[in-house]
Amino acid sequence: MKRSQLEHIIRAAGGIAQDNEIIIIGSQAVLGQFPNAPSFLLQSMEVDLFPKNKPELADLIDGSIGELSMFHQTFGYYAHGVQKETSILPDSWEKRLIPIKSPNTRGIIGWCLEIHDLVLSKYAASRDRDIEFNKEIIRHKMVQENILMERITLLPLKKADKERIIKNILAAFSLIREK
Repeated sequence: MKRSQLEHIIRAAGGIAQDNEIIIIGSQAVLGQFPNAPSFLLQSMEVDLFPKNKPELADLIDGSIGELSMFHQTFGYYAHGVQKETSILPDSWEKRLIPIKSPNTRGIIGWCLEIHDLVLSKYAASRDRDIEFNKEIIRHKMVQENILMERITLLPLKKADKERIIKNILAAFSLIREK
């Protein structure tokens, strides 16, 4: 997905929900801080999002511009309306959101997860594709190990889950230190 495509989805989702603020919590939130992110990170054609002020309208967005919709068939990308609770995020993540606002969003702000919060949410989900996504972010030096380690304490997870995440982070960073 390109940044301009994400901006299009932000504009469309905001129009559908009549909300001028959209929260992006999935992998394409990377485009908030890194508009020209490495192509491996931009493979998804889906944007996980919800309207900030009207989260109950996420399903309406999903039905209107979601997978298999006319929007998806026309443009080749789509929105996945989700709930705030879809992702496990560190405390205070909302204070670190990165705004996307351009002429292409027509006054609607897309609030993207900050990259460290995004990576931790992917580690919390712990799917193979999320682990690979995070390895690429780390390989491209888009996050700092110390910030990830500090924010692990802010995740609403059990100790064992946090320890699993720490192991994954250490393993990923050890790969780039070996080079």
